[in-house]
Amino acid sequence: MPDRVALYLQDKHDIREGMEYVKYAEERGFEAVWQAESRLVRDAIVPMAAFAAVSKRIKIGSGVINNWTRNIGLLAATFLTLDDLAPDRIICGIGAWWDPLAKNVGIERRKPLLAMRETIEVMRRLLRMETVTFHGEFHHVTGIELDVVHGRHEPRHVPMFIGATGLEMMKLAGEIADGVVLNYCVPPEYNVPALTALAEGAQRVGRSLADIDRPQLVVCSVHTDRRQAIDGAKELLTQYLAQQPHIAKASGVAPEVVTQIQSILGWPATHEQVRAAMKFVPDDLVLRISATGTPDEARQKVREYVANGCTCPILYPMGDVKLMIDTFADGYA
Repeated sequence: MPDRVALYLQDKHDIREGMEYVKYAEERGFEAVWQAESRLVRDAIVPMAAFAAVSKRIKIGSGVINNWTRNIGLLAATFLTLDDLAPDRIICGIGAWWDPLAKNVGIERRKPLLAMRETIEVMRRLLRMETVTFHGEFHHVTGIELDVVHGRHEPRHVPMFIGATGLEMMKLAGEIADGVVLNYCVPPEYNVPALTALAEGAQRVGRSLADIDRPQLVVCSVHTDRRQAIDGAKELLTQYLAQQPHIAKASGVAPEVVTQIQSILGWPATHEQVRAAMKFVPDDLVLRISATGTPDEARQKVREYVANGCTCPILYPMGDVKLMIDTFADGYA
């Protein structure tokens, strides 16, 4: 395939249906599938294992898990286990989570940069099969190691990608991560300052932007009927702009739009509430922050994200998944 492209799955489809989409995407040349773990709806690890079990080549990433709710030993053991199932095909995408959800389940997200730095350092050492003693502010471990009695003892190659939205986390990703998962629901021009920050972080340790992979989540609603495509994307964007303030800020959405949507949506939002609030999301906003429209229009929008520094679009399908996969099976040139 001339262009790198990946599939993004969240909770919109039954897991077994998702397994079929992964097989189809692999057959059509997609590079990877990334499984979300965002709201309190679907753990990422179980679907990742299911996808690994029915595929042979495609890479499988967490897009993204958070670094607060699994202790570091369990986190490393989880990705060791996934690597046992799909050797050298697993990617750990990890992010700092978001409020108010984290706060509502009792997590105080203080010093997110330091917490992420410690998580990446200790997890990497464990996956290198080292015996690790580390006493930081967030992780305290003494003489622990991945206790493999039966199975592969060699160090595991699990790339660490940080899901970053804010510019300070972007700098940290440039400094310590193998890659960054650029967020969705943002316009292509968001990538310009984001990649400037990423390059700044990379320069701190003698790296360049070229050393860091930069896949990007992209909401993708493809339909031969442009109106249906727009409505398909708008339903998702309505919910996310209200519930994830960091995405709304990065997308440049007017605060009054967010306030109008939040006045209707509860937590969790019902389907009826989302449909009622959709009228406050303008069509031009949908077209600005997603790859939406006819197949040609969707490919053109993806090209804009790539032109602004994305190395591999991770397409989140709204509507007909196989149509979207077919639309990008030969890339987006």
